[in-house]
Amino acid sequence: MATRKKSGRKYGKAAGKRVESAMKRRKKGTLRSGRGGKGGKVKSRKQAIAIGLSEARKKGAKVPSKRKSSGGRKKTGGRRKRASKRK
Repeated sequence: MATRKKSGRKYGKAAGKRVESAMKRRKKGTLRSGRGGKGGKVKSRKQAIAIGLSEARKKGAKVPSKRKSSGGRKKTGGRRKRASKRK
């Protein structure tokens, strides 16, 4: 019979507390994005979770490292040129 690998927690308790705190601040309307909370008000649930995990990571809680973003599509600056209509 194969032995099952015992898996521990992916996120520590402290990380959960940080996320919980961020969610409460979002509900209250005091959670802000950006460095030093100088950005806009956070309305998204996912963004609140991300902020909570980021704070936990800074404090040294057990949180998996951020996923590296795949190359994907690049945003290009400037406008697209339209084909002008000729008569």
